[in-house]
Amino acid sequence: MAGDRFLATAAAVAQLAHRHHASVVINDRADLARLSAADGVHVGQEDLTPSAVRSLVGEAAIVGLSTHTPEQVDRAVLEPVSYVAVGPVFGTSTKATGFDPIGLDMVSASARVARSHGLPLVAIGGVTIENAQSVLDAGAASVAVISDLLAEGDPEARVRAYIERLTRSDAPRV
Repeated sequence: MAGDRFLATAAAVAQLAHRHHASVVINDRADLARLSAADGVHVGQEDLTPSAVRSLVGEAAIVGLSTHTPEQVDRAVLEPVSYVAVGPVFGTSTKATGFDPIGLDMVSASARVARSHGLPLVAIGGVTIENAQSVLDAGAASVAVISDLLAEGDPEARVRAYIERLTRSDAPRV
């Protein structure tokens, strides 16, 4: 999508989200996050550094950083980030990261490192309604889901199913 169309779309989404007390985090583009009044930006290892992002979006903005290895997690917690993301937890075809699935043991280890620095860990990659609880049980503060929300052609219903499943009385609160 061209930059001007992306900005217009992001601004419209942010405005709508804010009316419903929801947050919007833009992927990769700190400039468009700031211009669109989004709440933050998520960057990867090949994008702007979290320090550079923070200088563009300000101290109040959400800044997230993707990681794929223990070394990247160790470095990420020292950056000016709001959360650390780790993945892909399971196999995924949504985005080629060049990294093999990390599994639940890496989620657990990464969550311990993030928590020791007061940061939540977001797990991403191959998360489905069937395995999301195991990821949370492994220590992730939350999960990021892409493909599974579109799996049945009704993303709203799928989000509602996630909320219902993950907030049952026998499941930990998310």
